[in-house]
This record gives sequence, structure tokens and C-alpha cells, in this order.
Amino acid sequence: MLRLLAKIVVALNQKFQSVIYRSYRSKYNISPAFRFNGINIMFYGNGQIDCGPNSYIGDYSTIQAYDNCKVVIGKRSQISHNVRIYTCSDVADQDFSKEERAIKMGDVIIGDYAWIGANVFINPGVIIGENSIVGANSVLTKNVEPWSIVGGVPAKLIRYKTRCD
Repeated sequence: MLRLLAKIVVALNQKFQSVIYRSYRSKYNISPAFRFNGINIMFYGNGQIDCGPNSYIGDYSTIQAYDNCKVVIGKRSQISHNVRIYTCSDVADQDFSKEERAIKMGDVIIGDYAWIGANVFINPGVIIGENSIVGANSVLTKNVEPWSIVGGVPAKLIRYKTRCD
């Protein structure tokens, strides 16, 4: 009996998730070949979100597209689970007790063939170059050059990838 109930709950959750992901596809520019690779993935905001073909995003990830900002994910990019991508955030070096807060805003661009590891935080205004890798548990505060591997808090260059042309 419990197994049957568990199967029903899983099936209902999958159906619920597919309805949410369909709503994202109608609101944002998402390729039909883009995959929502898991549950509880959240896209929100009045900005623009463009997701390229054959890319995916994993469980519990979030993309925020603030007004007049955009997030672009290139083709064949891999975004793991629990990744946070923001186009607007508070400036850290300020007095949070004040009513008015300074914010930083900027587009986030993820190039073609990029690989973003699990638990990565991507700050507003960051550009991730094509064929680059962002290591798990990293915080991106600066742009990532194409064909590079970065990691850490804040993320720093580890090395450039070998080109096999």
C-alpha cells in the first residue's frame, strides 16, 4: 500500500513539475531541446531568459531575470543541481539597516559548451566563456575566459583547457 501511494505521489509531482516547466517555456525563450533535468527548478522575473538547444539545468536550480536584464545559456551547456544565477543583488559593502539599498545589476551570459558544477552561485553581470568549466561550490564574481577551468570562493583560474583541434 505504501509503495503504491509513493508511486502516486511521485507521478503527481512529475505532472506538477511539467506544468511549471511548460509555463517557463511560454514566458521565456527556451529551446524545445533544452531540458529541465530534475525537480524544483525555478525561473522568475520580468527580464529575458534564453536557453539554447541541448543544454540542461539540474534539480533545485534558480534563474532570476530582473527587469531589463537577461540570462543567456548557450547550446550544449550543462548546469548542475542547486545552481543560483542572479541578474540583480544587493551590494555587499553597505549598511543593511538603511531603508534604501544599493544594488548591482547585469546580464549573465553562459557560452556554448560550458559546464557549471553543483552548488555554484553566479553573480549579476558575469560572462562565462565557451567551453569553460566552473567547479562545484564556486562563487563567480568575475568573468570566466573561454576554454578555462575556474573554482573556489571567489572563483579563480585553475588552468586553461587543452585544445584538441
